[in-house]
Amino acid sequence: MTTCGLTDLPLSIDLETKNVLKALPAAHAALAELKGLVSTIPNQNILINTLGLQEAKDSSAIENIITTHDDLYKSELNFEAFKPLEAKEVQNYISALKKGFELIKKNGLLTNNIILQIQEVLEDNKAGFRKLPGTSLKNAATGEIIYTPPQDYQEIMRLMTNLERYINDSDLQDCDPLIKMAIIHFQFESIHPFYDGNGRTGRIINILYLILEKLQTLPILYLSNYIIKHKADYYRFLQKVRDDNLWEDWILFMIKGVEETAKETIKLIFKIKELMLYYKHRLRDNYKFYSQDLLNNLFKHPYTKIEFVVNDLGVSRLTAANYLNKLAEDKMLRKEKLGTGNYYINNELFELLTKR
Repeated sequence: MTTCGLTDLPLSIDLETKNVLKALPAAHAALAELKGLVSTIPNQNILINTLGLQEAKDSSAIENIITTHDDLYKSELNFEAFKPLEAKEVQNYISALKKGFELIKKNGLLTNNIILQIQEVLEDNKAGFRKLPGTSLKNAATGEIIYTPPQDYQEIMRLMTNLERYINDSDLQDCDPLIKMAIIHFQFESIHPFYDGNGRTGRIINILYLILEKLQTLPILYLSNYIIKHKADYYRFLQKVRDDNLWEDWILFMIKGVEETAKETIKLIFKIKELMLYYKHRLRDNYKFYSQDLLNNLFKHPYTKIEFVVNDLGVSRLTAANYLNKLAEDKMLRKEKLGTGNYYINNELFELLTKR
């Protein structure tokens, strides 16, 4: 078992080892390509919604909050007839992610107040930083305590204040931002400042930090799928830092995660663009009611409904229903019923997003 003995940031050791410096260029190249590709998408809410929902599902799955893609997209419809708890928690995640993105765009900083607001939306409570002792991290299989984070509220506050300054003051440590991201993630997860939601909040902080550093413009580079694939390594390398102060493997793991995730996201966005172009030609060639706003709606919401089209296109309910029903008749969409409401599935987009 490791007990808390966290060091204030910046660290006094050299983390830019030969292996770390060799790993950085490929990750930065992938990030730059992704950033450029994102700028070619006319309505960027398409990426925030579709990829954000994927991240929400994956990040929640790490914490054993499991939902299906079908339930997740149904819950976005907000029908009274369908409100599963797990999908609601995943929806909270995407809301928290969007909240954090809005706040850092507005403030140009990632403060403790913003982190508190993210966690508040995520957990749907105002518990704030831990005030009571008793929190420990256990081996899920054996129940053995493997790490005890800070227990004293004043110590948690002191460490979080130090972390806040480290995140926002670039003069504190002159090193590559991907190295800093790895340090920030380790420090936050080790402080473990909340009663619940630390892992998910920490993964939101990762992408928001990359945006702060102008390595990305949208919150769409998500490491959760990479962590799921390499979950044992993720926890093992975290613990090696706590137990033995061995940083290199942890930093390399995070840099590799950024590189691989950026490359996978690039491939997925190219496929989304190709599918959008295919739909655009079909809609424009066959339907007088084609518009870019309609196309955007069908890709922003893998499961759409009349109200979404009314809001996005500014048309009446009757007109929106006519559009969607015609597309369903022609097999462009699949019409389904849930309770007293209808919804319409973009099958090809659904297949693209769920076959990862």
